[in-house]
Amino acid sequence: MTWTRCRVAFRMTALALLRNRVAITLMIILPILFYALIAITTSDAVIAFLLPSVSDNTFVTVSRKREGLVFMGLAAVGFISAFLAFHLISRQAEVSRRLLVCGYRAWELVVARLAVLACAVALVSVFSGLLLRGFFAPRHLAAVVAGFVLVGLVYGCYGLLAGSLFKRELEGIFSIVLLTNIDVGWLQNPIFYTSSHNRGVIHALPAYFPAQVSMTAAFSDFAVGRAVMGSLGYGGALLIVAVAVFWSRMHVRASVTNSLP
Repeated sequence: MTWTRCRVAFRMTALALLRNRVAITLMIILPILFYALIAITTSDAVIAFLLPSVSDNTFVTVSRKREGLVFMGLAAVGFISAFLAFHLISRQAEVSRRLLVCGYRAWELVVARLAVLACAVALVSVFSGLLLRGFFAPRHLAAVVAGFVLVGLVYGCYGLLAGSLFKRELEGIFSIVLLTNIDVGWLQNPIFYTSSHNRGVIHALPAYFPAQVSMTAAFSDFAVGRAVMGSLGYGGALLIVAVAVFWSRMHVRASVTNSLP
């Protein structure tokens, strides 16, 4: 039955992820490291920055350290999610081939991997949110965590796409490190955004809407519905492309395998 195959594929994928010590270490250590660096190196000087998802004239005034903590939470979750998604696709290619030979369908493998990825993103986001609460109390912690989840899902879908597109691990990891550093690790910082002269480029990047969800929720009482919808739309678009590429590759492999004597 389809449900049984999805459940078995989910269990196998989850167990394979749990056996990856690098992935588990990243999920625990990276948020702690990022927060610790901000706490040690950033001052409590007051700054003002723009919340563009609310309006072009909406500013909030907060301490630089608190802003940095929320931003680093986004960066940590985004990078971890992209790496985990890439691992789920690229490192388990041989497992996928074997399951296809055993009668599994490509979409069942996709569903299983998406379910495992969603669980991992949720765990990392909640963990990062609880760590953030240890430094200060955001105005709406649940919405801040929702922003973490959204950036994790968006970059998780990008990681799935990278894992499906690139045949070699080096190329995929490089694309993830490059984009996460430029986007969620740099350009989405509200301090940089406020003084930027070409904001359209920043708007077009994957982490724009999720970052706006967390920043708006952490330091104001404005609604974040528009940014949430933008995040879901961006992540959905990446997911559709990633699934199409993955299905195409798995379909070709299944056809080649079935043609063998």
